[in-house]
Amino acid sequence: MLTIRRAEQRGSANHGWLDTRHTFSFADYYDANHMGFRALRVINEDRVAPGKGFGTHGHRDMEIISYVLEGGLTHRDSMGNGSVIRPGEVQRMSAGTGVRHSEHNASQEQPVHFLQIWIVPSQRNLAPSYEQRAFAEAERAGSLRLVVDPDGRDGALRINADARLYATSLDVGASVEHELSAGRHAWIQVARGVIEVDGQTLKAGDGAATSDAGRLVLSAIEPAEVLVFDLA
Repeated sequence: MLTIRRAEQRGSANHGWLDTRHTFSFADYYDANHMGFRALRVINEDRVAPGKGFGTHGHRDMEIISYVLEGGLTHRDSMGNGSVIRPGEVQRMSAGTGVRHSEHNASQEQPVHFLQIWIVPSQRNLAPSYEQRAFAEAERAGSLRLVVDPDGRDGALRINADARLYATSLDVGASVEHELSAGRHAWIQVARGVIEVDGQTLKAGDGAATSDAGRLVLSAIEPAEVLVFDLA
């Protein structure tokens, strides 16, 4: 059985330079019924205006993933990392004992659209670390590409949590399957397009949770980009 979190049910805020949607409680948006799912604590869908962004600020004891859908996101942090994250690239930053970073739209003309994801780590007070990697469209097209994994399998980014993240791009009529093992839990987040899962239609911004072991089949009704989290 799927528990669906519709896009329009999310928290929202528009700061002019930032238009954001919160799947779970975040900042000034509080909902006691939506504090996260398992170790998955935050899924924010952010659109940042040209030339704008988040000034330098701190985090600790959180695994932070950035997944860019459109545009470019400039990242700089206190570990000395500096990069631009673009569509097809995934960034993972382990805040650990503490890290400071900033994120800005890399363009002065076009907005940047991305998902910011937080996952609670399995251990606290780890050394901060950072990874960024590109995953070719061909790897994600019509298949679930593992992009984040505790052991870094198959070239995935390594995360300090019992969580795996898969990404897929689907053409109309295409399907992918994920086998959810007993005792595991899945969260499906539709980044773009429309899919069908277990007889339910999910559109961009929708999320869905299940703890039922077995096969999850995701079928595209419209061209779609989807993230699937497999969680302890």
